[in-house]
Amino acid sequence: MEKTFVMIKPDVTLRKTRGIIGDIINRIEKTGLKIKALKMKKLTKEEAEEFYSPHKGKHFYETLIEFVTSGPVIGMIVEGEDAIKKIREICGATDPKKASEGTIRHDYGINITCNSIHASTSEEDFQRESSIFFSQDEVYDYEYVDEKEFEKYL
Repeated sequence: MEKTFVMIKPDVTLRKTRGIIGDIINRIEKTGLKIKALKMKKLTKEEAEEFYSPHKGKHFYETLIEFVTSGPVIGMIVEGEDAIKKIREICGATDPKKASEGTIRHDYGINITCNSIHASTSEEDFQRESSIFFSQDEVYDYEYVDEKEFEKYL
């Protein structure tokens, strides 16, 4: 099973009028992928610089660091078959203007920086990004149970 990292950005968490955190998480769950870890966190400048280290030196790097440290973000580790590809598909293109209709960035993104969500592009990115958010003991292995097995708790 493949794992990927997803981060809901400050343009979602900071704006009172948006109220879309649950919707974004719901869209991820509807892919059939399993959420293995979930945490809200305010990144330090150093963590943000490590997170976006592949973009260091690019014209948008400093703005991106300032933006992602402006408020809390929500990090998730998601697991399942073709997790990286599936999550990237529901996120849509980085620029919300170019994202397909029905994707998270198309529906909620404001611009190329404030595009609501980040998703790992590779296994290597997943390893780097998820390690900034989660220790091994914060990632949970569990199996889904069917309704009959769950009835004992009702």
